[in-house]
Order: sequence, then structure tokens, then C-alpha cells
Amino acid sequence: MSQDQSESHNDDLLTTSRYTLPEILQQASLWPVTIEIVRTASQQMQLDRKFKGARVLLTGAGTSAYAASAVAAAWLRALAVPSTDLLVDPERCLTDIDVVISLARSGNSPESAAVVERIRALRPSIQHFAIVCDKDGALSRSGLDGLIVLDRRTNDRSLVMTSAFSNLVLAGLALAQPEATAAAVCELSPHAIRLLPEIDAACRYTAARVHDRIVVLSSSPLIGWQREAGLKMVEMTAGSFPLISEAYLGLRHGPISFLTPETVVLCLLSSDKLRRSYEVDLIHELRAKKIGYLVGIAEEADPKNPAETLFDHLIPAVAPHTDDALRTPFEILGPQLLGYHLSLRIGLNPDNPSPGGVINRIVSGFRIYSPHDSEA
Repeated sequence: MSQDQSESHNDDLLTTSRYTLPEILQQASLWPVTIEIVRTASQQMQLDRKFKGARVLLTGAGTSAYAASAVAAAWLRALAVPSTDLLVDPERCLTDIDVVISLARSGNSPESAAVVERIRALRPSIQHFAIVCDKDGALSRSGLDGLIVLDRRTNDRSLVMTSAFSNLVLAGLALAQPEATAAAVCELSPHAIRLLPEIDAACRYTAARVHDRIVVLSSSPLIGWQREAGLKMVEMTAGSFPLISEAYLGLRHGPISFLTPETVVLCLLSSDKLRRSYEVDLIHELRAKKIGYLVGIAEEADPKNPAETLFDHLIPAVAPHTDDALRTPFEILGPQLLGYHLSLRIGLNPDNPSPGGVINRIVSGFRIYSPHDSEA
């Protein structure tokens, strides 16, 4: 395919890809709406009182599991367990748990309602709440102790979760740290809207630079961001590019062997000075070893740590000075747009990058077993 044919093909896809890009771009305008929805629901259900001092478990499947991980990182004494683990190993996971909060876009994945039933049978004293984007999903109808339904626009129509992810995370953060999260949204929602054209242009440029494989790097407490960033690029390219997501300090312990000189390494720089020191050391090590094309999600004009000298290319960070535990919903915009442009580049439709049906918008149904099945 010639360059002109390729550009024409991409233009066609831009018109056939009806949902993914608008759903990515609308997120910043929806964040204040989510904050208000959670504030109202929290007051109505007296969640501050119910959650005070509670041992909280956050759960979800796939992207929603990464959302749960991002929320748990900002919530004292909370932990995250994927519902795919909770379904098969509930006894161990539920030790000392007082409250479970499920996160879901549709709530129609087979595990979603099954986990509620399993917990109720094992530990009826546990209160079970959910945050969902679809009020009519199976999870919403599963007899919960409380339900928070986000704005219907967060219920992405694209196969991939974008608006749903950032708003589910934000809703959880608004329960974990209400004041800090609301303040961050007040500041960063208009800032993200202004930055979006720059982020999009930088991601389009980076997508053109991907030739063989991709590495995504971040430090705790941004592991949920890291996993979701990697997943978005895998989903929207149908796995066309080998990819690993890793912690900066973990990369040295074997995964560094995955890198080649051409590998695009997407690096989210921490807002914490100590964490960033370790990250910068690793980036310098990659430079010295001449492996990786280094792309930073970082502040462009930081005189104390000029990112321009660290990276081959920059994607502007939305929240470079915000507490890392709160940054996931804001900094996911870059990886989402990178996945989108990668999808277009290889001739896929981001709305449905798996036309063969390997993955679907809602996970295909499968049999849910009860403990009695194993006794038969």
C-alpha cells in the first residue's frame, strides 16, 4: 500500500470509527459530572459512615480490575482483587473484609453477579456496593447494598473501555479521598481539555515510531495505570505488537532482555522526588545500553529535571505535580490515544479491533460453577 493509499485508508477509518475517539476526548468534561454523582450518592447512602475504618476490597474484571487497583492504591487499608480471582478463590481473599466494591462498565460479564452471590453465601455480613456505567446490567440487579450509576456517556459503545475506565477510577477515588479528588478534578479537567490537541499530536507521532515491540513503565502506586495502558494498546491493535508492562525497578530483573534498540518504551514519570530519582537512573541506564526509543509522559518545561534531555519524544503529562495515587484517570489519556493511532496505522477499526470476535465488548458467557459441582 502506498503512502497516499495508506492515508486515504486511515481517513476512511476515521469516519467508520464512530465511538472510540469521541469517547476518549469527552472524558475530561465528564470528570466533574462523576464527582457530583459520587458526592450525591455518598450523602444519600451515608457512605462516609459505612466505610469509616472498614477493610475495603475493590474488584472488577479486565480493565475494571486495573481500575480497582488504581483506587485501592489511594485508599488506606483497601486492597484490590480481580473478580476473576475472587470467583475461584473467595475464602482466602475475603479474610478480614468488611466491604466489597465492584467496578464495572456493563456489569454483564459472567463473573460480575456471580461474585456477589458467592460472597453473600460465604460471608453474608460483608456489605457489597458497586459503581457501574450501565444501570440495567446484571450486576446492578444483583441485590447489592448500594449502587452508584455513572453518567450514561461513560458506558462506552466502543469495544475498548476508555471513558468507563477513567470515570470508574475517579468515582472510586472520590470515595477514597473525596476532597483531594474533587480538588484535582477542578484543576485538571479544564487543563486536560486544553492539552488534548498536544497529547493527540504527540501520540500520533509516537504511533508512527512503533516498529517492533512496546514496554510500559511506571512505579507504584501507578501499577493500575501501567497495566491498563498496556492493555489498551494490545486490545486496539489485536496484539500486533509484543508488549510488557513493568515497574521501573522491576525491569532490571529479567524483563530488560525484552528490549531492543527499536523498542518504544513509554515512561510515566512520578510526581514524587524519590521515586523519580530511581526512574531517571533506569532511563539513563537504557540510554547507556542503547536500547529503547524512550517516550516520556512528563512535564515539558521542568528546569529541575528537563525531560527533553531524558527522552527521544514527549507526551505532555496532564497531572505531573499531582499525588501519584490520584493520577491514573488523568494520565491514561495518552496511552488511550496512542492505542487509537496504532490501531488506525495498522488498518484496524478502533471501535472493533477484533473483527474475528476473539474479544468482545462484553466477555462471552461461560459456565459458573457452584461449590456443590465439585462434590458430584
